[in-house]
Formats: sequence, C-alpha cells, structure tokens
Amino acid sequence: MIKNVTDNVYYVGVDDKTIDLFEGQYVVPNGVSYNSYVIMDDKIAIIDMVDKRKASDWMDNLSQVLGEKKPDYLVISHLEPDHSANLMDVIAQYPDIQIVSNDKLFGMLPQFFDVDIKDRSVSVKEGDTLELGEHTLHFLMAPMVHWPEVMVTYESAEKILFSADGFGKFGTLDTDEDWACEARRYYFNIVGKYGIPVQTLLKKAAAFDIRIICPLHGPILSENLEYYIGKYQTWSSYEPEDKGVFIAYASLHGNTAGAAHDLAGMLKAKGMEKVVVSDLAREDMAECIEDAFRYDRLVVACPTYDGGIMPVMEDFMYHLKMKAFQKRTVAIIENGSWAPMAGKLLKEQFLAMKDITVLEDMVTIRSTVKEADRKNLDALAEKLK
Repeated sequence: MIKNVTDNVYYVGVDDKTIDLFEGQYVVPNGVSYNSYVIMDDKIAIIDMVDKRKASDWMDNLSQVLGEKKPDYLVISHLEPDHSANLMDVIAQYPDIQIVSNDKLFGMLPQFFDVDIKDRSVSVKEGDTLELGEHTLHFLMAPMVHWPEVMVTYESAEKILFSADGFGKFGTLDTDEDWACEARRYYFNIVGKYGIPVQTLLKKAAAFDIRIICPLHGPILSENLEYYIGKYQTWSSYEPEDKGVFIAYASLHGNTAGAAHDLAGMLKAKGMEKVVVSDLAREDMAECIEDAFRYDRLVVACPTYDGGIMPVMEDFMYHLKMKAFQKRTVAIIENGSWAPMAGKLLKEQFLAMKDITVLEDMVTIRSTVKEADRKNLDALAEKLK
C-alpha cells in the first residue's frame, strides 16, 4: 500500500492478513500492518522496514515511490525483526545508502545480520539532527520502549513524530474498528511493563509541536492527537482507564464460573454499569490482561487445584506480574472441596505487587454455591460497587 502522509512523505508499508500470532503469541484476528515511510527531499530518507513475511511487497512499494531516484539514508528506529528484516535487500538494491541509528542498535545489529556496515553507518544520539533539505530529522532516544535500542524521530518541517512501536495497534490498515481496543491490547501486552520509560518519552515529545504521529503498526494519527496522547499518559502511569469491575475466573466443573456470574449479576443490580466477566481458559489471555489494566477493580475466582491454583489462573497471575500490574483494588473468590488454598496463594501474589489493595472479604465456596455463599457474594458486591 502506498499513500501520501503529506506531499513529500509517503507511506510504503504493507498489511499482513495471513499472520495468526503476532510475536508468536498474540492472536491477531484482523492481521497487522508493518509501517514504513519515505521522505522525499534533496536527500531521501527511508524510515524503517517491514517483516520478512512481506519483504517483496515492501520492496515493490519502495521502488514505485523512488522510481529512478536513490535513497540517501535508511533510519532504523527499532531492530525487532518485524521492522528490520529487509536490511540486506536494501543494501543490495541501494549499495550507497547510509544507515542511520544509535550506538546501542549498531551494537546489537550483528546478532541479526552478518554484514559489516561500519563504512555506511551514521550514529546519532539524543538531540542530534539530520538535514535532508527542507526537512530536518531530530532524534530522541527511547530506551526500553520496549527494547533498549529504540529511538524515535521528529521531523520539524511537517511536524511528524515517527514513534516506533509507540501508538501502535493490532489490525491491518483497512480494518474498520475502534482504535483504542486493539491499541490497548497491544500496549499492555507488548509495552506495558515499561511505563516509566514511556512516561520519559512522552515528556520529551511534549517539547515538540506534533501534528502527525506515524507509528510502526496501525493507522497514521493526524486528528485529535490529544486523545491518543492522553491514552498513553493514562496507560503508562498505570492509572485505571475506567471505573468498573473485571471478573476473571477459572473453573473445573462450572461452580466457580457460576459464582463469578452471580457476582456480576449482583453488581449490575446495584447499578454498576461496567462489569466484564472472562473465562481464562477460553478467552484470549492478552485481552484478559488488557481488561485487568483497563478497570479499577479486579475480581479473581479460582478453585484449589493440586494444592495450588489452576494453571490458567497461574498464567494470568504471571502475566499481571510481568506487566507490572498495580494501583488496583482486588477481590478474591476461592473454591475448594476439602482444603481450599487458592485464596491464600492468590492473595500472597497480589500483595507482592505494587499498590494493590486486596479486600479482606474473601469468599470461600465449598464445592457448590449455596445460599450462604450468595449472601457473601452480595456483601462482596456491596464492597465493590
């Protein structure tokens, strides 16, 4: 796909509609885009590349935009293979091209490519600029957003921020869907652990007049930028985005599931508008993590299993810990036929996280939900509402 970002900046990225798992683990029902850009000026710069799955299509797009012209620079913002797999193709096609990036990236590059680029590398650091003619590139280092070598590029003539993986989302560019849902799932599962580095980058970017954001995945953003930046401010500071309750459950024979749905019904009856219930064994784990971060209250419901908690709940807890889950109120529902342990183990894990308030009103069910359990669930709903 080729299109104009502005009169002199072109999108030359590609959609991938055949990929089933992004990074080998995240379900992408609407595929993903690999974004790349070309700035045409006295000097021509390519901004990033694409995944090897779409190498041929990308080279075709590049050739169509460039025609007989030769690019002077290839800027590599991020070395992850879905943005850099075509380096050898570019060098073969344009043997005089110079590679622009930072020392950290150049140090990692031999891990991915067996090529000597010392004579063609242009190393930049924080605050450096590169003149193309009417366009000037300003480089900002963004370590750990979400790899250590990441940088972003601001073009000052047309006020464009090339934001690397920042402001990206799942889904191809021709997918008609709300931006926030898949951008949120993308953020918390891929970048979410690195809130502090994202906050640092947002502070740097705030010094520039940004009119267009060009990410490496998802649509180009050119309107209502305050909305998108505001989402990133909320997400990266780990503040809840919405007031509501996310109930995540694991269930052996349906009894714990019943308790989870009973609680949801009680909350709704008490006027709670946003209540989401997910079966961890059947629903996309990445989406469950997204919802855990979205809402200000979380309920986990799980039976004791082999003296511990069910593996799918263990997996959920692992993901929460890895993504720095914090600043939430948590309630626990446990089930156990003879020696309930799930509640104790879940509470220990939550208390090891940062700024988590665990409600003392844990509900313990013995096998099946009884009238006394429903009263306890209703009391918990009262505390959560």
